[in-house]
Amino acid sequence: MTSTRGPGADHERAPLRLTGSAAKQGFRMPAEWDRQSCVWLVRPHNEETWPNCLSEAQREWDSWRTKLAAVIEVRDVWELGIPTNDSWIRDFGPIFVKHPTRGVAGHSFRFNGWGDKYEVRSLDDAVPDAIARRWGIPMWHHEFVLEGGSIEVNGSGTVLTTNQCLKGANRNPEAGVAKIEQTLQEALGVTNIVWLPGGIRGDDTDGHIDDLARWVARDTVVAIRAPKGHPDHEVLERNFEALSLARDERGEPIRVIALSVPEPIEYDYPADRFGPGGRTMIPASHANFLLCNGTAFVPVFGGTSDEPALDVLRGALPGWTLQPVMARSLVVGLGSLHCLSCHQPA
Repeated sequence: MTSTRGPGADHERAPLRLTGSAAKQGFRMPAEWDRQSCVWLVRPHNEETWPNCLSEAQREWDSWRTKLAAVIEVRDVWELGIPTNDSWIRDFGPIFVKHPTRGVAGHSFRFNGWGDKYEVRSLDDAVPDAIARRWGIPMWHHEFVLEGGSIEVNGSGTVLTTNQCLKGANRNPEAGVAKIEQTLQEALGVTNIVWLPGGIRGDDTDGHIDDLARWVARDTVVAIRAPKGHPDHEVLERNFEALSLARDERGEPIRVIALSVPEPIEYDYPADRFGPGGRTMIPASHANFLLCNGTAFVPVFGGTSDEPALDVLRGALPGWTLQPVMARSLVVGLGSLHCLSCHQPA
């Protein structure tokens, strides 16, 4: 197993607490295809998240970690002695930004369990500060609720997000649209915000963008699109139309490439999870991939959509290595590879 130890792993250092606008200080959130130094993970461990399939989810995760460790340093926060309630570190981990000369810093936003849907996630909410102390990473601290899976940047000034999530009353009820946009602009260094309507069935995050639409180049997005008769057809058509009408930070049209969706996958959850007869559709999406130092780790689910989705991504990511990762059990937890990872820029 690749070592996760490094500078600062044996003792904590007091990180610099940053104030003011990150954007005005020259920081921005890089695109995911920019060079990365490490990827933070948390191995699945919560049996309530993966009812009756935790061991299968762990096997899929272990296989993925082995593939990931071949291209980048992997840091599992549990191995580093940082406890968590769950494994969705994309949403509760730091949101990293970068300065041309001052290097990498982070944002610690408040995590409220995707709109207070579950028990208090105080351990998860504390992870960014724990990482900052252990590794001496300068960090801004916010009372604003924001999850990493709800934003998608092209690194040049445009961020994608959804109305359903960021404008929902269960995140920042006192914040109007102007305040939300100001927060994104100041924290991420973006100047242009593209709002999509909402998310897919089974997604308990209220429409995270990383299941819907992802940048593959500064001006190009892959977006999932479903045929008529699919439960997500209508909302995905609205998303696709919004993207087709949107402009990037230069005022130019965004190129949109359709990505196939899996056939609906259902799972029998315990009755106390989704009510009596807990069989429900799970949010399987090929868009929940992780781009990492020239390799795209793409979730597949053992269905007829796997190969068409991989073909689309091969065309959208020329020169990249595509690494399919079986995630049929992982997605029972209502997320996949991107949700389970938090990449740190080089």
